[in-house]
Amino acid sequence: MTDLKYRLAPASEMSRYCFPNNAVSGDASRCVCLIDSSTVEEINHIVHNGGLYKRPFNEAFEETPMLVAVLTYVGYGVLTLFGYLRDFMRQWKIEKCQNATEREEQKDFVPLYQDFENFYNRNLYMRIRDSWNRPICSVPGAKVDMMERVSHDYNWTFTYTGRVIKDIINMGSYNYLGFAQKTGACQEAAAKVLSQYGAGVCSTRQEMGNLDKHEELEKLVARFLGVESAMAYGMGFATNSMNIPALVGKGCLILSDELNHASLVLGARLSGATIRIFKHNNMQSLEKLLKDAIVHGQPRTRRPWKKILILVEGIYSMEGSIVRLPEVIALKKKYKSYLYLDEAHSIGALGPSGRGVVEYFGLNPEDVDVMMGTFTKSFGAAGGYIGGKKELIDYLRTYSHSAAYATSMSPPVVEQIITSVKCIMGEDGTNIGRARVQQLAENTRYFRRRLKEMGFIIYGNEDSPVVPLMLYMPAKIGAFGREMLKRNIGVVVVGFPATPIIESRARFCLSAAHTKEMLDTGGSVLATRTKQFCKYTWEQEEV
Repeated sequence: MTDLKYRLAPASEMSRYCFPNNAVSGDASRCVCLIDSSTVEEINHIVHNGGLYKRPFNEAFEETPMLVAVLTYVGYGVLTLFGYLRDFMRQWKIEKCQNATEREEQKDFVPLYQDFENFYNRNLYMRIRDSWNRPICSVPGAKVDMMERVSHDYNWTFTYTGRVIKDIINMGSYNYLGFAQKTGACQEAAAKVLSQYGAGVCSTRQEMGNLDKHEELEKLVARFLGVESAMAYGMGFATNSMNIPALVGKGCLILSDELNHASLVLGARLSGATIRIFKHNNMQSLEKLLKDAIVHGQPRTRRPWKKILILVEGIYSMEGSIVRLPEVIALKKKYKSYLYLDEAHSIGALGPSGRGVVEYFGLNPEDVDVMMGTFTKSFGAAGGYIGGKKELIDYLRTYSHSAAYATSMSPPVVEQIITSVKCIMGEDGTNIGRARVQQLAENTRYFRRRLKEMGFIIYGNEDSPVVPLMLYMPAKIGAFGREMLKRNIGVVVVGFPATPIIESRARFCLSAAHTKEMLDTGGSVLATRTKQFCKYTWEQEEV
């Protein structure tokens, strides 16, 4: 157990306690710090690096308690030891239980995994496989209906019982602004376009798949972002993986945050550029790589890099952290590099009017060279976009693999996005969109505060609607998810390899559609039914 103690830190101690990741020392008129093994920042009225921050910036990443870390490693070690022992006993027909062996009908299949991956999949993942891929049969709104399933072969296969579990509080979907619904203006508009245009286009944008609706959407997105031009794509993942190779190649350098999404990682690898990783949200680490790149140039030849591209996300979906964008932009300008910002989770969810992390920090969109985002989360649709200067977008229309080879976005999906964006901008004649943005911010702060007051260890920024609650131990992943589902609360549980081996967690995704009663229900279940799974600290003392 960690007894949390707070104290006021004077300005002279800011660089020691409150700015462990910053490139330069700072000053502040007030800062409350958590003085123990944790790293907690609360920055108010910052005068730092030329006055970059215009608002408080509060993030918490408490280190794993030593005892918990040791016990977690011991748990993995014991599971691994017994797993290999039982495999040996099965080989000699001593062990009769076959729950961790491949099914008979799969034994002639080509192996998909290396030996240890296969071992891990059979002995650990299969034990808790029922915690994922749960089939829902309703709109993924604030509540969902789920199809009940059972397994009679240790989660290798599932059988549906025919029963539907009703009204599960949905804290697992990225429905940040509540536009995932089956009634309302968005759905009516999408249904109308479906009858007029059909469900699909059956062609690429460069051929016969360029509709007037696509162009309307792109002009609207450009206005929403405050950039010269924008281009829409039918798949959010491919927006990153197919466009980064069009922007950089051999002789270019990519500086990527260590916690970037798989789509950014794949795009970087496909590009053929040299990739170097900096520590998560660590400006000192990023600046060191920038300096080294400029001083030493390319390996062997020492020639200057053709381009240096920094890849970051607005909100990191596993950590709940927000990018230190003011500092990233300052470094980008200082070292004459380019910035690629992935706003998949932050667009619609941050900023007074939902325009993302750029608006959240009060920055100029022109300072971000490539603004990427998706329509799959805040807008209740599908696809992604890239915004920026007109020259950039014109170039991508010609050279992007996604533009040349991918099927155009479905017309009803386009209309869903258009209607939801207009609602957020207030162009529908109502303030519904702005109210949803504000409600999401209120729900986020309320739920995070509740969990902290109850003594749970949660990660991320206080304004992030992604709320990771730390479980640490692998055995708790499945137990926590099942217990929450028994209480009609749907959450996402995550473990290795998606997280570090000792940092398994549950992830709550908040929505403007959640009522205070729903959030209180979730908090009450955590406090009374599941605290044995995830409570590692005492209730915090008030300052």
